Amino acid sequence: MRIGVLGGGQLGRMLALAGYPLGLQFRFFDPAAHAPAGQLAELVVGDYRDETSLAQFAQGLELVTYEFENVPVSAADWLAGRLNVYPPRSALEVAQDRIAEKTFFQELGIPTPLFYPVRSQSDLRDGLKRTGFPALLKTRRLGYDGKGQRMLRSAADMEAAWASLGGEALILEAFVPFDREVSILAVRSRAGEMAFYPLVENHHAAGILHKSLAPAPNVTPQMQTQAEAYSVAVMENLEYTGVLAIELFQMGAELLANEMAPRVHNSGHWTIEGAETSQFENHLRAVLGLPLGSTAPRGYAAMLNLIGLQPDPARVLGVPGAHLHWYGKEVRAGRKVGHITLRADTLSQLEAGLRQLEGLL
Repeated sequence: MRIGVLGGGQLGRMLALAGYPLGLQFRFFDPAAHAPAGQLAELVVGDYRDETSLAQFAQGLELVTYEFENVPVSAADWLAGRLNVYPPRSALEVAQDRIAEKTFFQELGIPTPLFYPVRSQSDLRDGLKRTGFPALLKTRRLGYDGKGQRMLRSAADMEAAWASLGGEALILEAFVPFDREVSILAVRSRAGEMAFYPLVENHHAAGILHKSLAPAPNVTPQMQTQAEAYSVAVMENLEYTGVLAIELFQMGAELLANEMAPRVHNSGHWTIEGAETSQFENHLRAVLGLPLGSTAPRGYAAMLNLIGLQPDPARVLGVPGAHLHWYGKEVRAGRKVGHITLRADTLSQLEAGLRQLEGLL
């Protein structure tokens, strides 16, 4: 059985690694000839809007999924006319536009930070009267890992931020004085079966996820229930299939939705060694209509992204419970080239291992 994956990055690579033990084969589609997933499986190189390339990609596939949410909806539509595509196109449409995304959350009764659409400098001034300072000005599309956004601390920042983001099709968001950032990973199968991983605490550096702790410390049952309810509302409304991640701001006992990712997610990499079933295997189970695997954590886990650096494997693997994942990418500043997962039976063991690993990076 051959699965098609739109996108050939590290997430697709890890999907393949999870799928091979299940007897699956993979074919990837990516505009980049050196996409890292191509080291593990067949890679069709082409533009997402090139129907000839898409037809070559689609031949003989069981179904198609995707590993990043900026796949053009037109490509998903073209493929969906010929075979099943999961998650649904509606999830792509919502996740690709920050205005649509936050509006969707609010329509479902999921709270978000205050936001305001910005199409002109006049809109920006009006919006700032509502949000106050500080505030975040972001592009509506294609922003990730801290890209496409600027902090406005005073009116003096407006002109430079407007110019740097290109004007038009922006979103202004009130700055949220959150206690911490957390995320929930959920999965829904073709049959409607759902499962949820424990909330994860996330730490960022320069806008890029640096570290995740799982389960997140000091999470109350009520917080976990609240996050799961948000996920259920999104997945049922979209008739969703696959893994879904929702990034959240914790403010006291309340969780505000920041954004969603209709795919496997960086904050879920800990599940490879740290959960009974990884997010990658569960995504494949879901899209294939197989029973979902247990999402229970195996003790305590952490994930450290390797951003623009390649540590000595011997030193990393010398830390008890550490596992190194290298993506086969060229090392460049600001680029995710791998990650380390750390698993431990006790919290004190996890903390000791993290101190060792962070001393190596």
